[in-house]
Amino acid sequence: MVKVRAARADEAEALTGLVMRSKAYWGYDAGFLAACSGELRIRAEDVTARRVVVAEDEGGAVLGVASLEGAPPHAVLGLLFVEPAAIGRGVGRLLYRDVLRRAVALGVRGLAIDSDPHAAGFYRAMGARAGEVRPGAGADPTALVPFEVTPVPLADWAREWTGGGRSVHLGNVAEFNAQFADATLDAEQRPAHHYASLAAFYGPDPAVLVLPRAVPRGWTELVGRQLGWSDVEVYDGLVERGPGLLDAVRRRPALAARLTGFGLPLVPWGLTRPFAELTGRPWRRGELRYESKSAAHAMFGRILAEGGHPGIVLPAQWRAATRRAATRLLSARAKAGESTVLKSEHGVGGSGTTVVTPERLRAAGGARALLRRLPRGPLLVEEYVEDPASRDGGPRDLTYDGFVGPDGRVHEVGGAVMEVRDGCYAGATVGPGVVPEWAEKPLTAFGAAVGRELAAGGYRGWFDVDFVAAEGRRLAPTETNLRLTGPSVAFVVAARLDALRGAGHLVRIVDRVELGARLPEAQLDELCTDLARECARFGTVFVPAIPTGAFEPSPWLGVLVAAHSREALDSAEARVRAAARAVDALFGPPTAF
Repeated sequence: MVKVRAARADEAEALTGLVMRSKAYWGYDAGFLAACSGELRIRAEDVTARRVVVAEDEGGAVLGVASLEGAPPHAVLGLLFVEPAAIGRGVGRLLYRDVLRRAVALGVRGLAIDSDPHAAGFYRAMGARAGEVRPGAGADPTALVPFEVTPVPLADWAREWTGGGRSVHLGNVAEFNAQFADATLDAEQRPAHHYASLAAFYGPDPAVLVLPRAVPRGWTELVGRQLGWSDVEVYDGLVERGPGLLDAVRRRPALAARLTGFGLPLVPWGLTRPFAELTGRPWRRGELRYESKSAAHAMFGRILAEGGHPGIVLPAQWRAATRRAATRLLSARAKAGESTVLKSEHGVGGSGTTVVTPERLRAAGGARALLRRLPRGPLLVEEYVEDPASRDGGPRDLTYDGFVGPDGRVHEVGGAVMEVRDGCYAGATVGPGVVPEWAEKPLTAFGAAVGRELAAGGYRGWFDVDFVAAEGRRLAPTETNLRLTGPSVAFVVAARLDALRGAGHLVRIVDRVELGARLPEAQLDELCTDLARECARFGTVFVPAIPTGAFEPSPWLGVLVAAHSREALDSAEARVRAAARAVDALFGPPTAF
């Protein structure tokens, strides 16, 4: 295992030799190296003054050296060199991340890098942004390439969420869903078991993952490299069908004792009775009452009745206890030319949500015929909110994320833009400037008010509030989720990448990227490694978020991509989708016998 430590003054000469060997690795001639030797030399008195550190292996062999020079608020990465034999083993990445960590601790808010032209790809892959090129430098193949980084600490909310350290993540998605007995959910909970892979991202630095289905070993190793994790223990394959992950844990006393014996926060997808029994937390079923869409709607109405939210409008909603009542409501609205949203009381990710236009109703053969195709159970009939602006490219679906801490304080995480297709959630984007400026204030103010209401009712944990954009630049709240979500995962990854690579990451989670073929585990690992490497060349980040869908008969992946600009983010997503569709070429044409 490689570790970083402070350099010693008596190592100065040896470290200078390492620097020169590393520089020579790129094929420079003796004359050029001699000309560089003065500025690359490390003197004994430089070791402390230039904040020099080294990376060494378990045997004490020095593999690399780095320096953090200058005084806050601005500093310079003066040296970062790796022993040629160790290049490609992650030593440079380790040293770079250590420099950023120390820069944050010193109060540095701007870090300059003058990169050897051969190392420019490394810094680009590590998230550094191109700096201002000096006049005339473009004609010189040996000219240093400037980069800039904005070091930042882990976001305050992320430290509060997991106590600033590592955590144990429990992928109890199916268990959470099952407690609502929603007819729209698959009885075997296969989609939920796939989605449980997102447990890897419940917090910025997991120590343990507990998953219902088996996941590829290469997956956790790649994600760990991308997000700078230490070793993560994985307990998977505990439940193949149906809910019951934490019941399965409790049937294994040694595993239950290990998970609770770390002294680390245990983070579930959502609160359940088995989670309470495992952790000794009081179980209060009423905490989750606002998972009900009608209860959330009533809460929204109470908040708006108190005033102070002029940018929020609440769509009308009616509860249809029977299909006959739903048929009458739907038919009457269609006759008046109104579109309608049909919702089940619970349902996740848009399951149980159907948008019905008058045209769609006629094509289905009327309200009764359409309703026969929907799952049984009571329905909510809701006014469809029109938004002419969204048809011109503006966002239609937004969400606010926050959490209520153990002390009842509400912590704001932020706003995101969701991708919703035919009423079903398909992904989300988070990061600076994602939420339109006009929507930021009403979204955060109303989201915080919902958080205060949840806290007053006894809820503790993550929550979100979903909105649709309405006419006149207003927002209409549609539901609240008292659990982690796809957007919450994107927020966690953005906070982690900002701390590792510098501020300003946009992160997009894409729930489903179709694969051109069903892949064996080794080929899946190869595809994901290649995608991570290709995205890094352009300064973007690829993280496979849901790997288990790749083994389904109709294979797919859930992915996360990150970049510093919307254009780069879109480009990264396009590359990933194209590579995923093309995997059938790995198997070549069929062979004739």
